[in-house]
Amino acid sequence: MLYWVLLIFIVVGFFYPIIGLLAIVCMVAPVVLSVFKGRYWCGHYCPRGSYYDKLISRVSRNRKIPDFVRSEGFRLFMLFFIFAVFGVQMYFAWGDWGAMGGVFWNIILVTTVVATVLGIIYSPRVWCTFCPMGTLSAKVAPYKHKDTFKNIHVDQGCVLCRRCAKVCPMQLKPYKAKDVADGLLDPDCIKCGTCISQCPKRSMSMRKIQTKGSDR
Repeated sequence: MLYWVLLIFIVVGFFYPIIGLLAIVCMVAPVVLSVFKGRYWCGHYCPRGSYYDKLISRVSRNRKIPDFVRSEGFRLFMLFFIFAVFGVQMYFAWGDWGAMGGVFWNIILVTTVVATVLGIIYSPRVWCTFCPMGTLSAKVAPYKHKDTFKNIHVDQGCVLCRRCAKVCPMQLKPYKAKDVADGLLDPDCIKCGTCISQCPKRSMSMRKIQTKGSDR
């Protein structure tokens, strides 16, 4: 239940802003881990991801995520915008540990509020489609360069019922990777395994990408 980490962070950070410095972990870890596992952090370790899945999903309207928020242009805009705001605030707070922690805390609070509103209106993980750290992680992920990299594979047993698309928190379409040697190469796959567990034919699995000269 990692969402408790987020809630405690927000409450305690209000009284002790310096705790905001802990947010560095959630900024660095997803990008570093993506080198080996893609957006695995987003689906397993991100406190806000847990918050969306466990809490926001209960009140979300579960509507289609708008296409424009998935666009490269919008995602890059959000990446540079948030980092620019963060950079300016950090410039003025530099040298004061409490103030610097407050910058992190403010960013997390504001983006969490925005993500909550969007999650209720659209889909729980709509923020994840243009999250700056998620965007960076998707850019770093070496889909065709690491034999150790694992992703979703869809076997011949798939009957194209499309249940995987209905349960995917990122609203991807794993079934389209049926019989594709490299599996699902969508950089936004968060490796949560929901599609695997919900597949009625058990025709999906998480395994290594099949690159030339490599085994499964």
